[in-house]
Amino acid sequence: MSSAPEQEAVHEGRAAGGGLPAQTVTDPLGQSTAAPPATEPAAPAVNGSRRPAAPPVSVWPGAPTPLGARFRTGPDGTTGTNFALWAGGAEAVDLCLFDEEGAETCVPLTELTHEIWHGFVPGVFPGRRYGFRVHGRWDPWTGARWNPAKLLLDPYARAVDGDFSLPPEVYGHVRDWPQQQVADTVRDDRDSAPFVPKGVVVQDDDDWSDDHRPKTPWADSVIYELHVRGFTRLHPGIPEELRGTYAGLAHPAAIEHLVNLGVTAVELLPVHQFAHEDHLLRRGLKNYWGYNSIGYFAPHAAYAASGTGGRQVGEFKRMVRALHAAGIEVILDVVYNHTAEAGELGPTLSLRGIDNRGYYRLQSDARRYADYTGCGNTLHVVQPQVLRLITDSLRYWVTEMGVDGFRFDLAAALARSMHDVDMLSPFLAVIAQDPVLRRVKLIAEPWDVGSGGYQVGAFPPLWTEWNDRYRNAVRDFWRGALPDVRDLGYRLSGSSDLYAWGGRRPYASVNFVTAHDGFTLRDLVSYERKHNEANGEGNRDGTDDNRAWNGGAEGESEDERVQALRRRQLRNLLTTLLLSTGVPMLVAGDEFGRTQRGNNNAYCQDNEISWVDWSQLEVPGWRALFELTSRLIALRHEHPVLRRRAFFSGRAHSVDGLRDLAWFTARGTEMTERDWYAPAATLGMYLSGRDIPGRDARGTPVVDDSFLAVLHAGDRPESFDLPGAPWAARYEVVVDTSREEQGEAPGVVHRAGTAITVPARSVLLLKVC
Repeated sequence: MSSAPEQEAVHEGRAAGGGLPAQTVTDPLGQSTAAPPATEPAAPAVNGSRRPAAPPVSVWPGAPTPLGARFRTGPDGTTGTNFALWAGGAEAVDLCLFDEEGAETCVPLTELTHEIWHGFVPGVFPGRRYGFRVHGRWDPWTGARWNPAKLLLDPYARAVDGDFSLPPEVYGHVRDWPQQQVADTVRDDRDSAPFVPKGVVVQDDDDWSDDHRPKTPWADSVIYELHVRGFTRLHPGIPEELRGTYAGLAHPAAIEHLVNLGVTAVELLPVHQFAHEDHLLRRGLKNYWGYNSIGYFAPHAAYAASGTGGRQVGEFKRMVRALHAAGIEVILDVVYNHTAEAGELGPTLSLRGIDNRGYYRLQSDARRYADYTGCGNTLHVVQPQVLRLITDSLRYWVTEMGVDGFRFDLAAALARSMHDVDMLSPFLAVIAQDPVLRRVKLIAEPWDVGSGGYQVGAFPPLWTEWNDRYRNAVRDFWRGALPDVRDLGYRLSGSSDLYAWGGRRPYASVNFVTAHDGFTLRDLVSYERKHNEANGEGNRDGTDDNRAWNGGAEGESEDERVQALRRRQLRNLLTTLLLSTGVPMLVAGDEFGRTQRGNNNAYCQDNEISWVDWSQLEVPGWRALFELTSRLIALRHEHPVLRRRAFFSGRAHSVDGLRDLAWFTARGTEMTERDWYAPAATLGMYLSGRDIPGRDARGTPVVDDSFLAVLHAGDRPESFDLPGAPWAARYEVVVDTSREEQGEAPGVVHRAGTAITVPARSVLLLKVC
């Protein structure tokens, strides 16, 4: 390795000083390293320049709340911006203002209230860029990593200008120190300001009085997971200058597709300001998904068509308004479990330099970070200031940005108290009592990578959860890998084994077959092995547990029989998802055969691998898949029996013995205990519309049609005896996934008690008539 750049090494909490000879210290690994004398300089220094004796601009005392930068009218009607930063253990804080040419003016914030440094600066208007330099001890051995040479992003910045390129200067330690095992203990005194983004002062001028939130009940929701850039980047109906942006998603062409499909909510992959990891930048790649947040109040600037000088905030709000006007809610995928600063060898961008020990979970060896996320660090949510940061951010996105809910990445990490996952943790307790947050949609990814982190079914009422057990069961059934149908029965009927406790409802289960992480639906039936070579990690990244079946050929095939089989499997998977009790979640493009060419971890593929290819809709087979998906969603909206608000009881509610839910074998007999444990490729599910709990808004009992769904995963046709009285007299075929073109309802009527032939690998949905 080449020698390190010329630096003054700093160890054991001593700041590099001038004039006195350096001492030699030995670190715990036995390495001899140059260290400066214990004498501290009289005033904090940045790049060899001491803080000026008098600030060049006036700073009035201001207020410690709200945190961040707030443009407002100050004393005597003077306009300016109030700045407030929590920095619990810091010795001093400088506010750094940047003009249009990038010239920096630093002024000290001398007011300190309850660990918050604050000041009001007259004449600072919206659009002004700023950052902070925070002074304190450099003592990585105890977790103290203050370094005023590093310009820090305000955690409460509402807009960010610039991008993170991660050159060596943005690291608080000497990134390229020859002895990497102690590199994080050697302070880097080079100025990072030219290389890091700045916060932008934003004006609060929107009261949302003209916005009307859809407020779709959970049971009526159909979620559509999409990436702002990837969904719009290739859309031919969106003007080129708007593609890949919030404005592009707000365009009528984008919204028309969502409305025609029938979804009620979009779940946006992360739109908080994020940074790209160093290992990706070195390979010429970028973080595409965005699960690497660094600004919890700022919409990611690269998704803005209107520029990065604060205008991205208004553009995001207009997108939300446009979606609301179309009856579509906006749910954000949020990453509060870790930040882009990674582990001890990561960059110093914000929280690490403000108060490392106050924001992050550290190990007993305070140099090291407790990592429950697999991303190098974990936010210490038990700390009041961290909990405040997260809840302030959530409330901001609801009240000032208009969003309707959140999906929490690795939510189990947020629910940890000191070490273990605790469903009485401060985070969950605060959310439960917050008058704003308890009213929005809350979705947990109910696991993390730490010990005891898998918590599916454990989150309290108010919360819904990504149900990966649903995903696994449905995938396994349609690839012929389920030993019996017990698990499938639970998943189709709302997963009562997981959620029927504490007042939770079937919509606690967010059902999905695919998500952004893993194969697309088309790839799930086209590949059995991951093909992630484009990621540059030797195909080692991404899961090997795909539960996929390729239909007899790996990858794209010219064999028409293989193609037809795959399209049928797609119809089976989508029909199963949209007939299941719970909240269905689709992934953008799955409704018309989007492919990632077998890449099951396309987090770094900001290109055609990840972007939605809208030309697929011009292909008859894929257009037919879209039309079937749209018709299934419409059927779900039309029939409350398909979106129940309470779990099935399985008991008879009338004298004729008809139950709200019944299960049938291919022989037309009700499932016995023995049948549930026997190998089977066929399952009949009867849903009674006569026994739906609850009443409508006028107090009238809810009554609907009854349905029989027959799922057959076998590779040969199966004879199925239709149940007779009291279940039905006749059945009308509504959906038959063996048909390539569905069109209107097939309309074939069968008498109850007769045997019908269920085609190989197909779903039949029959309405009782």
